[in-house]
Amino acid sequence: MKKPSYLLLPLLVYLLLIGVNQPFVSAGENTRHLSDELDYLLNNDPRLKGAIAGVSVRSAATGEILYNHFGDTRLRPASNMKLLTAAAALNVLGPDHQFTTEVAINGVIMRKTLKGNLILRGKGDPALLKNDFDKLAEEISKTGIKVIAGDLIGDDTWFDDVRYSIDLPWSDEQYYYGAQISALTASPDKNYDAGTVIVEVRPGKKPGDPAHISLHPETDYVSIVNKAITGGKEEKSQINISRTHGKNSVLIKGTIPVTSKSIKEWVAVWEPAGYALDLFRQSLKEQGIKIKGENKVGGNSAKSKTLIQHQSQPLSQLLVPFMKHSNNTHAEILIKEMGKVSNGEGSWEKGMEVLTSQLQLLGMNTNTLVLRDGSGISHVNLIPANEITKLLYHIQKEKWFNVFVHSLPVSGASEQMTAGTLLNRMDGESPAAGKVRAKTGTLATVTSLSGYAKTNSGQKLIFAIILNNLQDVKEGKHVEDKIAEILCQL
Repeated sequence: MKKPSYLLLPLLVYLLLIGVNQPFVSAGENTRHLSDELDYLLNNDPRLKGAIAGVSVRSAATGEILYNHFGDTRLRPASNMKLLTAAAALNVLGPDHQFTTEVAINGVIMRKTLKGNLILRGKGDPALLKNDFDKLAEEISKTGIKVIAGDLIGDDTWFDDVRYSIDLPWSDEQYYYGAQISALTASPDKNYDAGTVIVEVRPGKKPGDPAHISLHPETDYVSIVNKAITGGKEEKSQINISRTHGKNSVLIKGTIPVTSKSIKEWVAVWEPAGYALDLFRQSLKEQGIKIKGENKVGGNSAKSKTLIQHQSQPLSQLLVPFMKHSNNTHAEILIKEMGKVSNGEGSWEKGMEVLTSQLQLLGMNTNTLVLRDGSGISHVNLIPANEITKLLYHIQKEKWFNVFVHSLPVSGASEQMTAGTLLNRMDGESPAAGKVRAKTGTLATVTSLSGYAKTNSGQKLIFAIILNNLQDVKEGKHVEDKIAEILCQL
């Protein structure tokens, strides 16, 4: 017999009350909602007109792909390439890996005089500061050496002598992100932009005066041609700084208003080993050590004896400025170091072989990748978004994973060394503030963002966004932020 419908009313009311007080969205519904929102954004946002967007979203718990938009299409990753380099370097070199810098002699010490050459031997440390050369000079002074009868030699043969990665544009040579790669190099400050010097331009006392130019650190290795003048209060700052190809002559021209703050630019030097050697010579002089010979760069075939060793910070610490600031020089040094350690040759060729084999071990399908460097500056690099999220999923089980994640920029953070290249992105009232750890990437017409996001429901998602063929890269970054916010609101 059919029961009267009024008897079901209390049950229906009860179920409705449960539904009101304890809302539940199934995983399937959540995924459909995510797909609907992202599909609408990617297919209708005018900022993406004419562009290609590769987007991949995975569950960090299971690795399941939750959203895929051209995820298997190979695209230029820009600095998202550094995710691959960092993971491989941690796997090959280990978080405790340090770079060694040595001071050696190839002569004898007699009555406070070194009858021979003093050798500064670099082995890839990208974080040597003037202060480090000062400490080395102090240690040499303690040995009793006061005169060096021979030359001061910079040995950079730990790596090969190829200074630029294969596709580096000639127009990038003078900028910090296009600095030459050498086993012996120096950085101007604790951002560790190895192979660069900071050029600072300040206004004179009154309009018409020459601008004041200074170098940090001070060095005779770089010469300045100053054609910049001080302008009036109402004038706009128009300063151009350029370095002559093949030389260390820097031309500064233009106008800087009398009321202007100083302008700083990081300029890449030509042949970084000579730059490091000049700073070291200064430090020796400051310790009262006289050098009769010249500065020379290159290997030294004569037998030598190591006097002093300087150890860099461990890779676990160096990874922070590398990834937070997206440091190209560090990336390429790590490629060559992996080649040296694993294959006995500090070259891009051997280093890229190691990178490729490591990415296979870490779960990527390298048959679908085109890899040309470690930094992502090449426009020939091609990586599908799904392969990036695959890597980010598999490395979660590695012992060094926490070191890797710690190095990633954090959304919404106010401190530069926490936010990194995400400074002023997804901050304030953004639903993604503090919930995203991800690597940025930027090239002409390209932007990318890949990493980890925490949702409102407590899930952890892995995502990769690669946007190519953009007319406006800045607008592309707003699209990336919107995608990340959609993920965090789930």
